[in-house]
Amino acid sequence: MLIGEVARHSGVSTRMLRHYDALGLVRPTGRTVGGYREYSAEDVRRIFHVESLRSLGLSLKQIGRALQDPAFTPSALVGDLIQWTEDRLRREQELLERLRAVDAAEPTGWQDVLRIVELMQGLDSTSPARRQQAVLTRPEGVSVPAELLAGAVLSESDPHVAGALRWALARSDGDGVAALAAGMASQDVDIRRRAVLAIAGMAEAPGAAAVLADALGDPDATVRGQAALALGRRGVTAAVPALVGMVVEGSHDVDAAEVLGTLSQDPGCADRITTALVGQLAASTANSATRIRLTQALFELPGSTALEVLRRLAHDDDRAVALVASAFVGVLDKRSS
Repeated sequence: MLIGEVARHSGVSTRMLRHYDALGLVRPTGRTVGGYREYSAEDVRRIFHVESLRSLGLSLKQIGRALQDPAFTPSALVGDLIQWTEDRLRREQELLERLRAVDAAEPTGWQDVLRIVELMQGLDSTSPARRQQAVLTRPEGVSVPAELLAGAVLSESDPHVAGALRWALARSDGDGVAALAAGMASQDVDIRRRAVLAIAGMAEAPGAAAVLADALGDPDATVRGQAALALGRRGVTAAVPALVGMVVEGSHDVDAAEVLGTLSQDPGCADRITTALVGQLAASTANSATRIRLTQALFELPGSTALEVLRRLAHDDDRAVALVASAFVGVLDKRSS
């Protein structure tokens, strides 16, 4: 078969077939009287072998080694190809995300595009100070997509940079809550913690309350606690069990007690909270530190019911609890006199 016919049958251009010949990859078995390349059936099969290996991403040099070295084993090379392909896909995915972020900003000119790219480069810096500067010094009037900032929030481990990102996200255009909601479904607890903290700072935004309510059932106590504090400050009584749990566990217990006190301004909720705290007191008879925290939480509650419980605790068998309760009763009696 002459080179033109081989090209038609194989789909490989005549120029590439000549290149294969020059490299020694596929040399035609013979020549015609006129000196034209003449390929045998075995030559054509080798061409298809070369093309098959090229489709896997092998270089021509690697293909030559694979076809000529009997001792060559493909396993290591295929493993490298998998790694190279994964790296390339990751880079292309990052590029796609950058392009989408630029597009979401709806730039009106190349200066806007360059500013968004500059922000993205700043957020990719290994220096926390540089990342924070990129967030806080972005030019006025440049729209930053919520998706871009939300992605940075979910991946940021430095607390100072994370605070700046949450501040910027709360003031950005777009649905920041929706952009963060995906983080709440992550298997990585650190990502869920970052997401709930950011959403808690946007608790008034549409959709935030629903996401935070779902977070009350999160297996992580920190996620549950942040959601409960944010919801409780908005008057959502569904947060009461989680807030009482925070007092018992000693996790942000002062904040939780203050929020419980605010919720108790509603008479219908006050009895529920008091009952929950008293129930935990009865269940924690051997734990002095826990009972003191519960006593302090009762002090935050308005009304006579909590005061009566404190009066009883002033005579508690646990000396430390009795002293704390007595001090609180004295304060409340002075207030009412």
